[in-house]
Amino acid sequence: MKTIGHYIDGQTTVVTSARTAPVFEPATGRIAAQVALATVAEVNAAVEAATAAFPAWAETSPLKRSRIMFKFKELLDRHHAELAATITREHGKVHSDAMGEVTRGIEIVEFACGIPHLMKGSHSDNIGGGIDNWSLRQPMGVVAGITPFNFPVMVPMWMFPLAIACGNTFILKPSERDPSASLMLAELLQEAGLPKGVFNVVQGDKTAVDALIAHPNVDALSFVGSTPIAHYIYSEGTRLGKRVQALGGAKNHLVVMPDADLEQATDALIGAAYGSAGERCMAISVAVAVGDVGDLLVEKLAARAKSLVIGDGTDQTSEMGPLVTAAHKEKVESYIANGVKEGAKLLVDGRGFVVAEREQGFFLGATLFDHVTTNMTIYRDEIFGPVLAIVRVPDLSSAVNMINAHEFGNGVSCYTTSGAVAREFSRRIKVGMVGINVPIPVPMAWHSFGGWKRSLFGDHHAYGEEGIRFYTRYKSIMQRWPDAIGKGAEFSMPVAK
Repeated sequence: MKTIGHYIDGQTTVVTSARTAPVFEPATGRIAAQVALATVAEVNAAVEAATAAFPAWAETSPLKRSRIMFKFKELLDRHHAELAATITREHGKVHSDAMGEVTRGIEIVEFACGIPHLMKGSHSDNIGGGIDNWSLRQPMGVVAGITPFNFPVMVPMWMFPLAIACGNTFILKPSERDPSASLMLAELLQEAGLPKGVFNVVQGDKTAVDALIAHPNVDALSFVGSTPIAHYIYSEGTRLGKRVQALGGAKNHLVVMPDADLEQATDALIGAAYGSAGERCMAISVAVAVGDVGDLLVEKLAARAKSLVIGDGTDQTSEMGPLVTAAHKEKVESYIANGVKEGAKLLVDGRGFVVAEREQGFFLGATLFDHVTTNMTIYRDEIFGPVLAIVRVPDLSSAVNMINAHEFGNGVSCYTTSGAVAREFSRRIKVGMVGINVPIPVPMAWHSFGGWKRSLFGDHHAYGEEGIRFYTRYKSIMQRWPDAIGKGAEFSMPVAK
């Protein structure tokens, strides 16, 4: 059986790891490959390669770095469908969704192509006494990205295009559940002309993560995943003096006001709750029905959830594919059972769903709960599956207060036809990404992605201008030439004259 290895110092390594993990095809349930789980020595080899490559890459002009990004973007366009097929095969999401994932990753590369402009500093002439003052941004050094299974192309590309364009060298630790895309990206970067050692991939689990955290040559860590692991990486990384951005979990709400267009709101909830089988950090998992809108909304949602087309992601008619592993499917099913036990009304039960000729696949049908309360586990926890909970509240203030009280603050949406409601909601809500009549408000590449509260640990959001700040150090320079130097020592605080 094929074993998926690492990419270190410009070449795919001969696998020496004694430990491996299975890589499944979720639609069929079969094991398609084994992935190597890196040893500490293999992680150290990747860090050494990145450390050795850093001085020359940091001195490479931003213009030359951007030209490699342009070539990389061209290659991504050429291999777009191939990357998407790899995502569908190992993750399970439908092909159209996988194509969209690759597109959003390419948009970050397009943004990184502008790095000569994005890294420009500012200059102040003659601030006083013949002194000029300017600022610049310089690369951090060796940086690492630890990424989740649900977006094996897009989330890594939230990180490494900007990190590399800024002059850093990069080590990617992708999810061991769908690792093949990481090696495809490495090969395309090499074909684009990226020098060896600038981009490296180590497959693995907690052993690899801990080795990256502990290594003294790793200057910064970027992570996307669950809140407990985000908190762990942030705490351990910052304790060792590293810069860390760690994006955690979510419990995203979509508020439906009485004046909302219910057809649009229903379409939004079905797509945002059940797209990618709910395995998105921006998936909507709570519908908040305000006032008397609840009964009609529930009726529409139940009918649509029951008619959802579920099947192999390679089937063009499929609207939702399988979950990523059997273990994850069992976890989601346990949440459904717990929701019933705690008293929520189960309107649509996705358990026991079987796809013909894919009986061993990890499929779960769309699931819908009504009359969910804030003390229930299915409300509090991030389920990461096709489970939508409906909570009923009397008014907008109740909706806002409920959402603000949740520990997560990643994404939120409000459907309304009232400008006043939209303005009040967007200003009062304590959530990092807000949609008004937009169900999944993922920012474009030139903005930045990130939540509030326990959805983000660290001071920087991902990609965009925030990404440039994260992957660079700010430096201020003041300069005066000898013929402008005054007489004698100065003992007072310098001020503009």
